[in-house]
This record gives sequence, structure tokens and C-alpha cells, in this order.
Amino acid sequence: MYRQSALILFSLFLLAACGSSPSEELPTYRIGYMICNSEKETLDRFLPLTRYLGEKLGARFEAVAIDTNDFMKEVDNLHFTHTNSLLYIMMQRFNGVEVLAGEKRGSHGYGSQGVILALKKSGIASVEDLRGKSMIFGPMLAPTGFMSQIDLLERSGLDPEEDLAFYTIPPGSFKHEKVIYGVMFEKYDAGAIPIFDFELMAEEGRIDPEEFVVVAEGPVIPYCNFAVTQRVDEQFAQRFKNAVLQLTMDDTVEMNGERVSVLARSLTDGFEAVQDSDFDIVRDMARRTNMPPYQEY
Repeated sequence: MYRQSALILFSLFLLAACGSSPSEELPTYRIGYMICNSEKETLDRFLPLTRYLGEKLGARFEAVAIDTNDFMKEVDNLHFTHTNSLLYIMMQRFNGVEVLAGEKRGSHGYGSQGVILALKKSGIASVEDLRGKSMIFGPMLAPTGFMSQIDLLERSGLDPEEDLAFYTIPPGSFKHEKVIYGVMFEKYDAGAIPIFDFELMAEEGRIDPEEFVVVAEGPVIPYCNFAVTQRVDEQFAQRFKNAVLQLTMDDTVEMNGERVSVLARSLTDGFEAVQDSDFDIVRDMARRTNMPPYQEY
């Protein structure tokens, strides 16, 4: 009798095991995250969010950190993207991605503003004062670390190729920080920087904002966002969007034995609904500055 009961229980266990769906059989979605400062920093920020979304939506999400210059080569292998607005309009035009939500961060919410900074003691107070001076820019595909400032110069009558003494882009990781430090230590006369990075470094006590002057500032334009590729069906894309928009600082996930706030770890204040037409200002700026996806050779 005991052996029969044990056999029955064992059989029921096997049936239950066979009827369950192991995590490997869940649908898998790849989220491509644009590398902001470094691959490690990007994954540290967004792995908790990626895990949270998987738990929330009952799917497996794989986080992939991708350099800005490689994104267009990788987008067709992705399901969702998290990039800046310039990469978004490139992918929207050539790959048909659709924006889902804008990331809120800093004083401008889901927008960002490109500014040109100089030291107060330099005497540089206007764009015209930059004539014959040196500048350091952020990455070329950074809408408010390069494109916006090129637009500011050109609309003020300065040709960066002809009217600056020279300009450069720093190599390696954490380029925006290198821009600010390059100006602070007087290696360059002025720098192109998203205002959020300046605010963050000031907040952390790494720079004294009173030592700097904002020479010029561009318009506030959309910045980082989630978008969906054509590989994802509309219903699941809507579920993903809703999950992202509903995130609060109270939403947590377990990572390496501790529970962490998903938004706090991602250095994000939240997300808000945006639409493709919100990015027309970025498209207009890209056309004026001969940037992708409208560049003419």
C-alpha cells in the first residue's frame, strides 16, 4: 500500500513538472540600451528595470548595451530600444520603429537642452566670442551634446570648420564628463554639454557651477525614450508601454540579494507618453545641421 501511494505521488509530481512552463520556454525579447557613459554603467542602470519588466509581463527580457555608432546595425535584431532622440528618428525612418514613452530626467523632464559652457574668467560671453577659440563636443550622435551646439553656432553665423581654432570629441567612456572637465581645467575654451550632465555633476559636488557661464543654449528637445520594433505585436507593445508608464519609485526588484528601486537605479524620474510628432523639432535640427538621417554628402 505504501509503495502504491508513493508511486501515485511520484506520477503526479512528474505530470505537474511536465505541465509547467520553464522560464526558458517563455517568450524572449531583446531590449537594446544605448550606451550612455560605458557598457558597465549602462547595464548597472538598466538590468533591474529589465528584470522588473520581465516579471511584470511574464516574459524573458535580455538587456543588450549597444554603442551609438553600432545601433543601426543591430536594430533589426532587437524587439525594443532605449536610445536618444536622434537615434530614434534614424530608426523610425529606416527601420519603422515606433516610440512608446519618453524618459523623464532632470529639470526638463523627458526633454534635454544642449548648452555651450565656458569658464567665467575666460571672458567668453556670446557665440561671437567663440570665433578663433577651441571647443570640445560630446559624441557626434548626441543630440544635445553635439548637434544642438552645431546648430547654435551655424545659426549665429559661425562655421565650426572655419571659424573655430579647432574642435574635438574626447575618446573613450564618460564623454560628457570629459567635456566639462576639459573646460574646467582650461584645456579647451568652451564645451558642448547636455544641461542635465552639468546639473548632475554640480549636484554631486564634482564641479562648482558658479565658475561657469552658459554662453548659449539650444531649445529643449525630446531625449531618451523607449521604442518598439516591427518584430513585436501591437498588443504586447501596448502592455510594455503601460508597464513603463506606470512605474513609480516604489516599484522594486531583487538584484544580487537586495531589493532596489527600479527607477532610482536607472537614474530616471519616470516615463511619460510621447508621440512621434514630438520629435519633429529634432528632425528639423538634423536637417539644418546635415545630420543623419538627412545628411547629404
